[in-house]
Amino acid sequence: MSNEVIVETQAGRLRGTAERGVEIFKGIPYAAPPLGDRRFRPPVKPDPWTGVRDAGAYGNMAVQSLNVFALPDDLLQIFTLAGRQKLDEDCLYLNVWTSGREGAHRPVLFWCHGGAFITGSGSSPWSDGANLCRLDDVVVVSFNHRLGALGYLHLEDIAAGDFTGAGLAGMLDIVAALEWVRDNIAQFGGDPGNVTIFGESGGGAKVSVLMAMPSAKGLFHKAIIQSGPAVQMAEREDGSRTARQMLEHLGLEPARAAELRHLPVAKILDAQVKVLASVSRAAFAERRRLGFNPVIDGHRFPGGPFAPQAPTVSRDVPLMIGSNKDEMTLFLGHMPWVTDATFDALPEALTPYLGDRAAEIVNVYRKAQPRLRPDEIAIAIVSDQGIRAPSLLMAERKIAQGGAPVFVYLFAWETPVLGGRLRSCHTLEIPFVFGNLETAELTGSDPARLALGEVMGRAWIAFARNGDPSHDGLPVWPAYSKSMRTTMIFDSVCRLDIDPYPAGRWIWESKQ
Repeated sequence: MSNEVIVETQAGRLRGTAERGVEIFKGIPYAAPPLGDRRFRPPVKPDPWTGVRDAGAYGNMAVQSLNVFALPDDLLQIFTLAGRQKLDEDCLYLNVWTSGREGAHRPVLFWCHGGAFITGSGSSPWSDGANLCRLDDVVVVSFNHRLGALGYLHLEDIAAGDFTGAGLAGMLDIVAALEWVRDNIAQFGGDPGNVTIFGESGGGAKVSVLMAMPSAKGLFHKAIIQSGPAVQMAEREDGSRTARQMLEHLGLEPARAAELRHLPVAKILDAQVKVLASVSRAAFAERRRLGFNPVIDGHRFPGGPFAPQAPTVSRDVPLMIGSNKDEMTLFLGHMPWVTDATFDALPEALTPYLGDRAAEIVNVYRKAQPRLRPDEIAIAIVSDQGIRAPSLLMAERKIAQGGAPVFVYLFAWETPVLGGRLRSCHTLEIPFVFGNLETAELTGSDPARLALGEVMGRAWIAFARNGDPSHDGLPVWPAYSKSMRTTMIFDSVCRLDIDPYPAGRWIWESKQ
């Protein structure tokens, strides 16, 4: 049973629904549609409307390709990270869940969806914010923004015409969504002075970049990065190289780049797919600099975001950052070089990732974790290389500033689905954080998992409220430091560990 509710925003009135104690508003425009001459340009405020606008359904998803990570069919059937809405350039919409509109004191959790800047949406059933609101008195916001070439094509240095900011359009969309929160969230019971940005995978990378953008300063007050570290993003020359590849696939000279604003979006997406096909697995550790990513322009995005140090603009923002124990089973666990791995073959199989250090690194991991099978060693190595090690590097650079605390976690709960091959895979923690375990097939059906979901949800809410994820359901969780490296292990029984898997940390420190 649901009831209609009306709320007033700066652009006009909205009609949402109230369901089981949570008020829900979907498909709210936070910027004007980036169509026609607005393609590749920074967002502008939406036009106001008269009357009451219906906010009962999600808005369009950003233009994107399906299954860009080539997941196998059996995994795709239970992997519902994306939404089911229409794909369209007209995609600048956000969604709000609130546990109440009385007052304006509730912490706001602003969710950045994953998908490596090329796919995903804020309408995934995994990130539905209703259960998080039912767990405590909070407001949750999700949104869509421009992806791929439409959001991150750096034409500014090579193309004729005005393409200022085109390589950051998608991030500027996110800043616009945060500005909408600042200006309107009090009407939904949220505190615009207590906003936590959080995201997983590419969403964590978005959080990383927002922490380095001057225009985002003051629009958020805490940050959570889940399996999405971004130490270094694309430089101008990286972005220009990708832009030249796009233009070549489209048969355009830079002098004719203005024609991009009027090409059918299907042609742009087709060229994008061709550019991405050239990104080899050999460069996985530097994936944030290849393809379509935010481009450091020296102004809107001055540098880094965490290289050579943590961004000073967010010095006083507390950070929670972590990873999953077996991240890369999602992408690589089904591949023959992993499933059929032997210790003799591992160095050669890992050479595209590790270069001439492959044999050395395999030996280090085997000595540190002698009970692991060859396939488990392979996954541990690529997971640490791509996600855990850069996450810890970012934590260290953040605490070196001395401005705000950092809390580090490791998600270690293993899913039993698909014969257990995924273990603690990438994305698995999302439905735990949001409390959507009953509808997330990826987590299986064991009722025992529900308790962990409540513990994690309360930790995220505690951090959003106070800048500290500690609560009565967890062991004492001190802030991270180089001397102690305290890490919360989220599992069936949560525990605090001191520097877990140290070999998987220091072997990468020698490369940083």
